[in-house]
Amino acid sequence: MSRWIPLESNPELFNNWAHKVGLVESDSEFVDIYGLDDDLLKLVPEPVKAVILLFPIRGKLEELRKAEEAEIKEKGQVPVDPTVFWIKQTISNACGTIGLLHALTNAQVVFEPESPITRFIYACQDKTPLERAEFLESTHLFADIHAALAASGQTAVPTDLDTDLHFTCFVQAPEASAREAEIPTDERRLIELDGGRAGPVDRGASTDLLKDVAKYVKEEIMPKAPSLQFSMIALAGGFQDDVNEDNLV
Repeated sequence: MSRWIPLESNPELFNNWAHKVGLVESDSEFVDIYGLDDDLLKLVPEPVKAVILLFPIRGKLEELRKAEEAEIKEKGQVPVDPTVFWIKQTISNACGTIGLLHALTNAQVVFEPESPITRFIYACQDKTPLERAEFLESTHLFADIHAALAASGQTAVPTDLDTDLHFTCFVQAPEASAREAEIPTDERRLIELDGGRAGPVDRGASTDLLKDVAKYVKEEIMPKAPSLQFSMIALAGGFQDDVNEDNLV
């Protein structure tokens, strides 16, 4: 398995990464989420299009996540919109890049033509999540950008690349049945996109992406985490087309 340098959870670094891979600079930006209380959530620009969470993945929390994974495999879950773009993580320490890709590819944002991310989406649109991972391993579209920015963070590059901190991403998507039947709907589901899991995970109905993620993190992750090494960053601002594709997305 390939191993990359871990990315720092830093909105300035995330924005540099996004612009280098092709996000139009005037469209949206990554910003800090300073806390989970409503007063602090109000400081985040709207609309919020994705949330990236960095959290400690060990101890009780990791055990519970593995148990949840086994339960989903055995019993299934609420079907997830089949057009959600998900990538399996096969590169060690690439969860930052995977989280950024999940945020950008599932948000209403604008990319530069022929940019790395545009080429990646085009090349991967008919691939399976594992084939997308294999393509990510074999191409230099993102590896060089990841390496350069990982080395430019505010903290020194660690000599020990083993880390128990992990990035995951949250987005909204319409119900799978509405998407498949092409029925217009304003109803949304909260979807967690973690390349370390077996697939996207449905986290329930969602009316406000930022508040719903904050509630989930506060109630389901923080009480079970072995430390308070948390960071949340939102992809926010720009234009949000609420009626795109007849409210299907």
